[in-house]
Amino acid sequence: MTDLAFRDAAPADIPTILLLAHAGDARGIDTPPLDPASLSDPRYRAAFDTISASPSHRLIVAERNGEIVGTLQISFIPGLPRFGMTRGLLENVHIRADQRGNGLGSQMVQWAVDRCREAGCGLVQLTSNKTRLDAHRFYRKLGFEASHEGFKLFL
Repeated sequence: MTDLAFRDAAPADIPTILLLAHAGDARGIDTPPLDPASLSDPRYRAAFDTISASPSHRLIVAERNGEIVGTLQISFIPGLPRFGMTRGLLENVHIRADQRGNGLGSQMVQWAVDRCREAGCGLVQLTSNKTRLDAHRFYRKLGFEASHEGFKLFL
């Protein structure tokens, strides 16, 4: 397996991150096409700047042979339960489709778990769309347990 290199994303990476997220959309073939013109929408840069400015969040890209093949966001969430335990939240975890099945996703998630451990987190959590059964098997293989039911309220 070729190792991945990890780095904090740069503004120039925004279109690639968006393309990876779109390709991993849970709607599969029902996912509407991505309008390339939307990749330069200033709201993406504003969100990127907010993430980058906070020490509680990291937007990461994974590179293989100098090419971005994966992305994820790590958020560190302090809390009072469990004696003030900090949780690591993984979001927007995506590996390029042609790079799946060769251990790169496992390497990427393990790298993120290690960053959470270094930050003092007592647990790492994530959500995955109920329709993404392959992703659920992947996370279980890595030791994650489906211990809670997730809810969302779009505003």
